[in-house]
Amino acid sequence: MPEVNSPERLGGWTRFVTARPRLALLAALVITALAVFAGSGVADRMGSGGWEAPDAESTYTTKVLEREFPASQPNLLLLVDSGSASVDDPAVAAEAARLAERLAGEKDITGVGSYWQSKAPALRAEDGREALIAARIEGDDKAMGEVLDRIAPAYRGAHGPVEVSVGGPVAVRHEMQTIIQEDLLRAEMIALPVTLVLLVMVFGSAIAALLPLGVGIVAILGTNAVLRGITEFTDVSVFAQNLTTALGLGLAIDYALFIVRRFREELAAGADTRAAVGATLRTAGRTVLFSALTVAVSLAAMLVFPQYFLRSFAYAGIAVVLLAAAAALILLPAALMLLGPRVNSLDLRRLLRRGAGRTGGRVELSATAAAGSGSGWGRFAALVMRRAPVFAAVTTVGLVLLGLPFLGVKFGTADDRQLPATAESHVVQQHIRDGFPGSPGGGLAVLAEGAAAPAQYAEYRSRIAGLPGVLRVDGPVTTGRFAYFSVLPDGESVGEESQQLVQDLRAEPAPFDTSVTGTAAVLVDSKHAIADRLPWAVGIIVVVTLLLVFLLTGSVLIPLQAVVLNALSLTAMFGAVVWVFQDGHLSGLLSFTSTGDIETTLPVLMFCVAFGLSMDYGVFLLSRIKEEHDRTGDHERSVTFGLRHTGGLITAAAVILAVVMVAIGTSRVANTKMLGLGIALAVLMDAMVVRSLLVPSVMKLMGKATWWAPARLRAFHRRFGLSEGTSVPLPAEEISKDAPERDKITSGA
Repeated sequence: MPEVNSPERLGGWTRFVTARPRLALLAALVITALAVFAGSGVADRMGSGGWEAPDAESTYTTKVLEREFPASQPNLLLLVDSGSASVDDPAVAAEAARLAERLAGEKDITGVGSYWQSKAPALRAEDGREALIAARIEGDDKAMGEVLDRIAPAYRGAHGPVEVSVGGPVAVRHEMQTIIQEDLLRAEMIALPVTLVLLVMVFGSAIAALLPLGVGIVAILGTNAVLRGITEFTDVSVFAQNLTTALGLGLAIDYALFIVRRFREELAAGADTRAAVGATLRTAGRTVLFSALTVAVSLAAMLVFPQYFLRSFAYAGIAVVLLAAAAALILLPAALMLLGPRVNSLDLRRLLRRGAGRTGGRVELSATAAAGSGSGWGRFAALVMRRAPVFAAVTTVGLVLLGLPFLGVKFGTADDRQLPATAESHVVQQHIRDGFPGSPGGGLAVLAEGAAAPAQYAEYRSRIAGLPGVLRVDGPVTTGRFAYFSVLPDGESVGEESQQLVQDLRAEPAPFDTSVTGTAAVLVDSKHAIADRLPWAVGIIVVVTLLLVFLLTGSVLIPLQAVVLNALSLTAMFGAVVWVFQDGHLSGLLSFTSTGDIETTLPVLMFCVAFGLSMDYGVFLLSRIKEEHDRTGDHERSVTFGLRHTGGLITAAAVILAVVMVAIGTSRVANTKMLGLGIALAVLMDAMVVRSLLVPSVMKLMGKATWWAPARLRAFHRRFGLSEGTSVPLPAEEISKDAPERDKITSGA
């Protein structure tokens, strides 16, 4: 049997990361402290929008209207409730006029208007008990939030005969940003202690359990510093912080589990500390590197989309993945060099074993030990491969059925209903939806550019008023060479009828240049932008995944299998998203308001994140199968060996990551809840169904053809490919002789 643990075989990378472990850890401590300083206040610099395409017609139109007609784009609404009196009561009207005048005098406030000033029916509730004062706060998200914090307390509450509530888009975004920050802190307080307990159960040793948390904390703090720097150059969504926490903890734990587990195996096999670290980096270290690259590529695909909401997740995701991998490949080996066999210290299982011994029983909490001894996973793998056609067919059909609800998906835009039902801005917008005529929050604006005569404006207004789905047309309001018309749709602000009306307005000929904006127009443009870029994103993910898995395995069929099975693992997530969040099932239990649609960018985000995490687990399993196949040349034994020695590890890692995602899913913001719970489901389905059932059954059905590649590609892989381990295939007689001893060695946690 080749000697893989000899110090002479240690490579340059191992010498680099283990030469001065104390210095490496001290440097990491200093860098982490600097990251804390550099990343402080990052949430305050983030935006809560980013769903619109910046180069779209609706975005251009909105910017022109904001510049030329500030009153046409109000982002602050004061809902004035007159109680039992009418809003036309003289006392109510006088107080409302006073409030509007006072608001117009505030700094950074423009375009103040009200029902009492314009008598516009859209600004008065149908029951005559509520009406609106509208205004626009100038500036970016941060500036608008500061203005809102300054003025809102002075207007909110009782004013003589009226009660005032604060709403509007700026209030919705600001309240959403505040709630997300509060919920993220709560999620971290939930996830960290629960994760620590699970890690102690997995490793047994309290010392070993702390290592993954340390890697995760370094990755999270480092990513916050990176995001703080990115905010100096571009917009970043506050939602991205949730992904930073989830992936920082989840992937750090995955990578540390894999590395620490392999290190303990090498120690159990008799290697000294330095040799064990070297063998771990040659094997598990390469797997971690491949895993990080595949996850980063999946997240990088979101950079092709123009919406900064999606791009923000790419910034955060790539940074946290690479930092987690760097910490796992540099800091963790340094820590293991210092700890050596003491990595198994403070084994809390001993207390349980002593208690179990007094009752004649035995307690075993280590998932990695279970994976290593593998009798259960080994028998399970053998069963799956004996009945491979049955398991493959039943599992595939089951996953497809779970994904069927996604065929009925309806896309929409994020609005105030993302917030809790008790949030003030949500309450205001709900009052407007339920009590005001038409859809005041979903009106469309048509911008006209170029000189035109009043008769031309009147003729154009008459034609667009006759379009299907138009409730009312107001305007034109003119200034110089610009004019705009307000079009109130008859129905839901982002329904199919309103989206069709956008297309009709854009197609309507006019003697001047026209462009359309509004909620439905933003949705139409966002859907178009995503549909236009989605093939590129999917293509990038698929092509790079195929290449990386080929470099790892040397097979042509395994990369194809990995892409198809990963896609299947996401079906349950997409089906559940529609069934729960669009259709409203479990909305009471999960405390959210169903809008009847799914925000357009979220399925793209969830696909990229979940696909990357699925590849993470896929690489862990395939690397161990490939290592054993290189050693023995036995296909079926390699598959059994891979599942036997990674099944418990992958399951433990998936459960821990799911706990983190569920903690994120406790958010009071519906989109964050959907992101956390949806990805948690995808991770569990991938680890417990796809990796346990589909992968071994499909590899059994494919047989030795699994490893096929054309001669030229085999030569390419021999030259450029990377794989776990450095061992060479053994003769057949050596395989059977070596197997029992190897299984005994590798069974240690």
